[in-house]
Amino acid sequence: MARTGFYTDERTFWHATGMQALFLPVGDWVQPPNGTAGADTPDSKRRLLNLAHASGLIRKLTLPEAIPATVEDVCRVHPRDYIDRFKATSDAGGGDLGHLAPFSKGGYEIAMLSCGLAIAAVDDVLSGKVDNAYALCRPAGHHCLADTPMGFCLLANIPIAIEAAKARHGISRVAVVDWDVHHGNGTQSIFYDRADVLTISIHQDRCFPPGYSGAEDRGEGAGLGYNLNVPLPAGAGHDAYVQAFDDIVVPALDDFKPDLIIVASGLDANSVDPLARMLLHSESYRLLTQKMLDAAARLCGGKLVVVHEGGYAEAYVPFCGHALLEALSGERTAVVDPVLEMAEAWQPGPEAAAFHRQWIDRLVADLGK
Repeated sequence: MARTGFYTDERTFWHATGMQALFLPVGDWVQPPNGTAGADTPDSKRRLLNLAHASGLIRKLTLPEAIPATVEDVCRVHPRDYIDRFKATSDAGGGDLGHLAPFSKGGYEIAMLSCGLAIAAVDDVLSGKVDNAYALCRPAGHHCLADTPMGFCLLANIPIAIEAAKARHGISRVAVVDWDVHHGNGTQSIFYDRADVLTISIHQDRCFPPGYSGAEDRGEGAGLGYNLNVPLPAGAGHDAYVQAFDDIVVPALDDFKPDLIIVASGLDANSVDPLARMLLHSESYRLLTQKMLDAAARLCGGKLVVVHEGGYAEAYVPFCGHALLEALSGERTAVVDPVLEMAEAWQPGPEAAAFHRQWIDRLVADLGK
C-alpha cells in the first residue's frame, strides 16, 4: 500500500470571505459562521476531512504537520510589495486586493499556512517521507497572479511549492495538471515563458475567468509549447474527460518526462457543483487519480502531489475527494457514494457524446500543428 501523506490544519477552515459572525468581526478567535463566504465556505473541505475520519480511511494515511510558508518562500513568486499590502490589509480587518478574492482579518496568516501545506506535501514526497500526498489547502491558489489575487485565491500555492522544491531539492522539471473546472490562469501566467514547468489545464470552456477558452495559448519564448489548455464544453461528462486525459494529458506528460507531477485538484467539475456545468462523479476522480498515479510511476518514481483547489457542492465534494484519497492510498472503505447512480444516469447521450469526441479530436489536431 502507498504511504499517502494528508496535509490539513483546522485554522485553514477559518478563512472567511465574509466580514462578521452575527455582530462580532471575524478574525483572531472568532470562527466564521456558515454562509458568510458565499460559494467559498469551508464546509466542503471540512466535510471531506470528516468523511475520512468517519470511514476510517484517516487511519491509513500519514498525517504530517506543516508550518506556514515564509516570506522568503512566497517572494520567489510574488513581489514583496504585494505581500506587504496583503498583510497590512489583513491586519486592518480585511478587504479585496484583486478580483473576487475578499478576505477577513487574519487572512494573510491563514493563506500562508495553506501555502505551507502544499510546500510540506511536495517536500515530503521529494524527500521520500511519503510516497504521494494530498494537501487540503484553503484558500486555494490556482487563480492567483503574481501581483493580484483572484477568484478566492490569495497566494499561488502550487507555484510557491514548486519554487521551494527547486531551491531545496534541485529538481528541474515539474508538470502541473489542473483539473479544476475553472481555468488555472494564475499558474499559467507565472510559468508562461518557462520550459521547466509544464502547465496543463482541463476546464469548462469560457466559465472562469469569464469567456476564457485558451486552446490557442501555448506559452511564449522559452515556454512555447509548455502550456496546454483543454477547454471542454459544458456538460462534457466522464467519458470526455477520460478521452482528454488519454489523448492529450498523458501523452504530454510522457513527452515532458517530469521529475514530479502536481495535480491542482478542484472538485468542482462534479455533476452538482453550483459554479459549473460539468458531469463528473466520484468514480471519475478515482479513475483520473489512477491515471496520474500510473503516469507518475512510469515517469518519476511515483512522485505525485495533489493540492486542493475549488469545489462548492458541500454535500458532494467529500465523496469525490474521498474516492481520490482512496486511489492515492490504495485503500477501499465501506463508503458508498449516494449520488453516483444519478450522476451516471446524467451522462451525455449518444449524439452529445459524439459531439464531445469530435471536439477533443479537433483539440488534438490543433495541438499537433
